[in-house]
Amino acid sequence: MDRAFLEERITATKAAITAYEEAILAIATGGAQVSYKLDTGQTAQWVTKNDLRDLEKALEGLYNRLTILQKRLNQNGLITRPSF
Repeated sequence: MDRAFLEERITATKAAITAYEEAILAIATGGAQVSYKLDTGQTAQWVTKNDLRDLEKALEGLYNRLTILQKRLNQNGLITRPSF
């Protein structure tokens, strides 16, 4: 995998994480009365409080994916030190 591909996947994963976190927060805090439109930029779906457990599992999976992608980027010797 090349650097550009990994960076694109990292960007897409971060966008999905943001969308899932916003949906979970809206539903959990009552910001969404009945349902909330979860739009990741690639897919869109309506979710409700009944979906919270699945949303949280998906969010955990996205964080794991992000970690793996970042490690792949670093392990390929493409980044030698963290940028601040």
